Amino acid sequence: MLLIHVILVLIVVGVLLWLINTYIPMAGPIKAILNAVVVIVLILWLLNGFGLLSSIRNMRV
Repeated sequence: MLLIHVILVLIVVGVLLWLINTYIPMAGPIKAILNAVVVIVLILWLLNGFGLLSSIRNMRV
C-alpha cells in the first residue's frame, strides 16, 4: 500500500466526515456513534493494509 494512497484516503474520509458533521443536522449521540464507527473502520483498514491484522488473526490464545 502506497503511503500517498493512505494519506489521500484519510484526507477524503476526514473531509467527508467533517461535511456530514457540519451540514447534516443530527443528534449529538448519533454524530458520536458515526464518528466512532468511521474511526474504528479506518483503524482496521490501516492495520489490514500494513499487514498487522493478519498476524493478529493467526495468534493463538
